[in-house]
Amino acid sequence: METTIDILTHNLLLSRMDMVSRSMIVSALEPVELPAKYTLSSFERKTEFCYFLRSGIASVVARSPRNKTSEVGIIGREGMVPASLILHSGPAAFDIFMQVSGDGQRIRVECLEEVLRTTPTLRELIGKYVHTFLIQSAYTSLANANHSAQERLARWILMCHDRMDGDRIPLTHEFLSTMLAVRRPTITDAFHVLEGRRLIWSERGLITVRDRAGLEAFACDCYGRAENEYRNLIGEFR
Repeated sequence: METTIDILTHNLLLSRMDMVSRSMIVSALEPVELPAKYTLSSFERKTEFCYFLRSGIASVVARSPRNKTSEVGIIGREGMVPASLILHSGPAAFDIFMQVSGDGQRIRVECLEEVLRTTPTLRELIGKYVHTFLIQSAYTSLANANHSAQERLARWILMCHDRMDGDRIPLTHEFLSTMLAVRRPTITDAFHVLEGRRLIWSERGLITVRDRAGLEAFACDCYGRAENEYRNLIGEFR
């Protein structure tokens, strides 16, 4: 059976709560398994739960009226889903689903809202996290407009690597082409470039990071700003 320490230490945001916040929130948390493609939040639908991931990666996806989609951010054990909950609890602005399976803790939205109303320090902490997520989303937009598919892929792999234990990331080229809003052949070519530089190894459904420092150099300035802000405001990221 999990102890309170076990529940709070695996998610970086929960682990940095003060004692008052911990005492307010821990009894309302419940464990949940999060398989790949599990829906955490649906566009224009009211969200029932807030999730604190312990493992796995969630994808935040914007959807146009014509049903075009593009990933605008990812969330792992460093944060909460949906990040926008601190700002409002109305219908969701994005689709959010698990792109890499994992597990976590969830709390009913109304319970978290009550804790936030009575615990200013927790509201401040989550507000700092939302700030870092907004920076991540802004740099996703910047990368899409100004960087090559290879550089964007390097950035995306680094972001996933930050949120995983070990160097192996279980994802397919097809999924990545959807998330990065490029054609499948473009993603395949980008993988060939990164593999040719010995930065990664790619096989069916799996990416292995071989040279993290090399990936960071290759990604140039489209990676690192949000991660540094998280370290400055909340704590060590990986």
